[in-house]
Amino acid sequence: MAENFIINYQKITFSDLKRVVKISKKDKDEKFNYWYSHKYEISKEENLFLEKLIKSNKLFLSGYNEAKLTFKFISPILNRVDFSQGDIQDWYENFLTGEVNGIKFTGKTDFMVAKGDFVPEKPYFFLQEFKRSTPANNPEFQVLAEMLVAMELNKTNIIYGSFVIGKIWDFIILEKLENGSYEYFTSKSLNCLDIDNLRKIYTMLQAAKALFCKE
Repeated sequence: MAENFIINYQKITFSDLKRVVKISKKDKDEKFNYWYSHKYEISKEENLFLEKLIKSNKLFLSGYNEAKLTFKFISPILNRVDFSQGDIQDWYENFLTGEVNGIKFTGKTDFMVAKGDFVPEKPYFFLQEFKRSTPANNPEFQVLAEMLVAMELNKTNIIYGSFVIGKIWDFIILEKLENGSYEYFTSKSLNCLDIDNLRKIYTMLQAAKALFCKE
């Protein structure tokens, strides 16, 4: 891939990623042990909120477009978690630009938690592409591209995120190895219209806030 070639997150494919970096998907459930181990007690009020969210959306969520899925279901959850703490806050549809191996990536992220006042400066966590069903350009690859850029900006070797396809949520970990290649891992898929799964999603987001979204 030529120098100065620009890749937009919304159009990226896994083939594009593999032209820029050596990356592979691995099946290691134990990679999520630290994330899963965070203890968060869901309050009675929070549980009622989650139950009401399912009741209000379960009949028609599968037909929501991106905007409706975002505003009716995902945003209420993110607002309830409230990632804002100090100079770290949540950002919606902000540009994230950076270079990986000489290739420029750019585009708007659906959601990220990052340090910054009026512009995001140091990203910690991403949630990408509120899709009804898997598109040609899979949100899994889009969030990976954003996470690659964030790792370069942060000068770190690990970063965390999630992607949503309709009612299904997956959490994701990306690691950079000592040899310069990358591995990533996805959690077991969670159906947000199942109350036990939704409690797990909510707990995972609270864990991400507590464990990863900090200096």
